[in-house]
Amino acid sequence: MSTLPAAGPHANSATPKRRRSADPVGILSFIALVVTTFLMLLPLFFMVSTSLKSKKEMLKFPPTFLPESWQWSNYKEIFETLPFGTMYMNSLIIGVLTVIGTLLSSALAAYGFARYRGKGSNTWFLLMLSTMMLPYPAIMIPQFILFSKLNWIDTFLPLIVPAFFGSAYNIFLLRQFFSTLPEELFDAGRIDGCSEFRMWRQIALPLSGPALATVAIFAFIYSWNDLLTPVLYLSSTEKFTLPVGMSSLTSSRFRIPPWHLLMVASVLAMLPIVTLFAVAQKRFVEGIVLTGIK
Repeated sequence: MSTLPAAGPHANSATPKRRRSADPVGILSFIALVVTTFLMLLPLFFMVSTSLKSKKEMLKFPPTFLPESWQWSNYKEIFETLPFGTMYMNSLIIGVLTVIGTLLSSALAAYGFARYRGKGSNTWFLLMLSTMMLPYPAIMIPQFILFSKLNWIDTFLPLIVPAFFGSAYNIFLLRQFFSTLPEELFDAGRIDGCSEFRMWRQIALPLSGPALATVAIFAFIYSWNDLLTPVLYLSSTEKFTLPVGMSSLTSSRFRIPPWHLLMVASVLAMLPIVTLFAVAQKRFVEGIVLTGIK
């Protein structure tokens, strides 16, 4: 009678272990991702590098990749060349108030489109979306005449008040999100005696954090980068916004545009947007995904 060999630590040593072969598609994808990331960050690096160059070094050709001497004083000079602090504060005030107005008006209109399915509601929604097809120059002159009749020229009101009347794109985003909320939540609210406004405030809004964060980021970026509207309505230097001040660096009052100061202004102007996106990145991505479910 034959006996089985005793099992030991080296019993399976004769069996070769299968090695995982390298995935060529994964490697190529990783290389492409690294190259793309480098190309995307290259303009940002060049902007920061240029902001630390001297005016004399800016005239050299070909341009140097790194500054020969690091001119940190450029960040002080921008405040001496322009009323940069005032412009920065003006843009912040307008941006924050624009976000508040956009969230309040767009969320309320989107809630109405999402919760009420009356006769002709889809037609009104399509009419609202059709306003997105109108370019701004088509309504620029009527708006200017209206605001001039209201004596709002050279004030912040033309830049802030329109945000309190909703935005078609943001209403669309929030409506898509509100449509995904369960009807049982609102039925429970009605049983508890909640009014429609209270259900919007205490049920819909608290559950819409990702969508509201997405709309807030879009509204702030649009207001922060807007150049045309401030140029139309603002004429006092102390009321200029950041884009107007930055565009003045390329005006005819400079024989050679101070590109190093323009890059300094660009770096400083980028900080609020980067900070806002870094803080709300998770909710922003969730909002983009959830508003496209339906």
